[in-house]
Amino acid sequence: MTQKCAIVTGAARGIGLATAKLFLEEGLRVAIVDWDTDELNLHKDLPDTLLLDLDISKPDDVTAIFERTLAWSGRVDALVNNAGIAEFGPVNNTDFAMWRRVMQTNLDGTFLCTQAAIPSLTETKGSVVNIASISGLRASTLRVAYGTSKAAVIQLTKQHAAELGEHGIRVNCVCPGPVRTKLAMAVHTQEIIDAYHDAIPLNRYGSEREIAEVIAFLCSDKASYVTGQIIAADGGFESTGVGLPALRR
Repeated sequence: MTQKCAIVTGAARGIGLATAKLFLEEGLRVAIVDWDTDELNLHKDLPDTLLLDLDISKPDDVTAIFERTLAWSGRVDALVNNAGIAEFGPVNNTDFAMWRRVMQTNLDGTFLCTQAAIPSLTETKGSVVNIASISGLRASTLRVAYGTSKAAVIQLTKQHAAELGEHGIRVNCVCPGPVRTKLAMAVHTQEIIDAYHDAIPLNRYGSEREIAEVIAFLCSDKASYVTGQIIAADGGFESTGVGLPALRR
């Protein structure tokens, strides 16, 4: 088959769904992977999509993702490792069970999916985009598991880029800053929203579509000489370090 195909994990909502829809606009077929069956089924009418109710932290499920996608599309040109979970809490309240839940999806799942994609992406000279977080670039309170998992995803990106380049596979990473998702708006107080406004040079949250545009670019031929890169799509948040917003005026 000649129509390109992307796999997007954690794509029943948020950045993953925005990315899947952008790929569809660009003429790709998209395998949408998510373990939330109810959310996933909301998108059953999307054209050129394959809905996969599977868990990327389980090796057998990952095998099924690629077997079913290849049976449907005949090829895989891009893998977006977007699926992730966020559990926050103080270090002394982070038990090992929570630590492992975060690592199993955010890190193990990214490793498993990328490894499973290598044969297909070698054939198509395709690309991988991992979704980390600004929390993987700069430490913050309450994020010992989440931030560490995302920092590991950043290093995993570089490891895969170094090894898979000779196969023609590009591997890059996007680190979103605060994004105006339904979940974020539900849990962020006005105080938090105001604080982010002051701390981000562009003085606003990003949108799901803005992050999707960066992901789609990295998966496209326009980024054909870009690999091993970590791109913070964060309105400049990471560049300001820990400086006080008042000092920028």
